[in-house]
Amino acid sequence: MLPPELIVGRRIACRVEVTSKKRLLETLGELLASASSTLSPETVFERLVERERLGSTGLGHGIALPHARMPEIKEPIGAFAQLTSGIDYDAIDGARVDLAFALLVPEAANEMHLKLLSYLAGKFSDPVLRAQLRGATSPDEILALLDDPVPPGDA
Repeated sequence: MLPPELIVGRRIACRVEVTSKKRLLETLGELLASASSTLSPETVFERLVERERLGSTGLGHGIALPHARMPEIKEPIGAFAQLTSGIDYDAIDGARVDLAFALLVPEAANEMHLKLLSYLAGKFSDPVLRAQLRGATSPDEILALLDDPVPPGDA
């Protein structure tokens, strides 16, 4: 289960039209920065891009999990974007990305960071959940799917 307040409806973008990885990261940066007055969209975007330079966060199956550490925050922050069509993201399987969960964690939160990334990667490995996220029509519907502790394929 995701930590409380990690992801909330106002940080979920539904049916977004973006045409590039850069624009997706900018959009996610804006959503993430809205969680704290200490964050700017530009700074968050820069940190996400820095991380992407180390290697693509495209997990495969149309999912991206961009993430970064931020000294300005005390708790992890998440944002989600569902795209109208897939974009080239240099994913491990070459698939175009149309679902992205962005994650910011405090600078020193090594174990928390790894646990959240592992949990999210496992959650997004479920083809039923991916299909449901792609078919969702509102932030509230996406939030309910993301918050569900039981994976759809196991229900």
